[in-house]
Amino acid sequence: VQPSVPLVPNYKLSMSIPEWLQAIQTYMKMLQYNHTGTQFFEIRKTRPLSGLMETAKEMTRESLPIKCLEAVILGIYLTNGQPSVERFPISFKTHFSGNYFHHVVLGIYCNGRYGSLGMSRRSDLMDKPLTFRTLSDLIFEFEDSYKKYLHSVKKVKIGLYVPHEPHSFQPIEWKQLVLNVSKMMHTEVRKELEKFARDMRMKILKPSSGHSPMKERSRGKSLSPRRRQASPQRRACRRDKS
Repeated sequence: VQPSVPLVPNYKLSMSIPEWLQAIQTYMKMLQYNHTGTQFFEIRKTRPLSGLMETAKEMTRESLPIKCLEAVILGIYLTNGQPSVERFPISFKTHFSGNYFHHVVLGIYCNGRYGSLGMSRRSDLMDKPLTFRTLSDLIFEFEDSYKKYLHSVKKVKIGLYVPHEPHSFQPIEWKQLVLNVSKMMHTEVRKELEKFARDMRMKILKPSSGHSPMKERSRGKSLSPRRRQASPQRRACRRDKS
């Protein structure tokens, strides 16, 4: 029997934004989390947005299981027509049992509230409802979820709002703010996140790195030996115990 292909959600005017985000998340869950160890779609973080949107289109056609990085790209693609919904990447580096793990979700800001979309092996490390009053409340919620799995969060990276222009040649800014949270007081983390969130809302931030995401090569240990050919981004979600 041919497995049924999940229908790509369509926004209806009768939907509230939280309902629409829920429909997108439900669609991603129907694609399922990719446990195979093979990444079906190559996502190069340095590519222009337009190229990544092509990959997202391919994901909707192929209906294959996805991991966290693909979910972020797909989430951007599916929320593109909604100018009231701001999207930005949130990356976590965590430590568990002698190893480092990387995970990324799509932060959402709409109507004075924060939430997220994403995919993970763990149901509480992906989507969060659009109910958080501040960005730091959202980040601390993820930190609490990680604690349940005995993961300590080492770093949090927040990117810039992704433009709603699907044909943009701009790459996504993945890490405008990098916080070494394990070395900071909670109050300090909150202060940094709130200042950054305010600047984001006022749209006064410009891409920081002149695009050298390649500095991110010093990734956490990957446990499996057969990894030579994989790009660093591919590895990023392999271990999202996350």
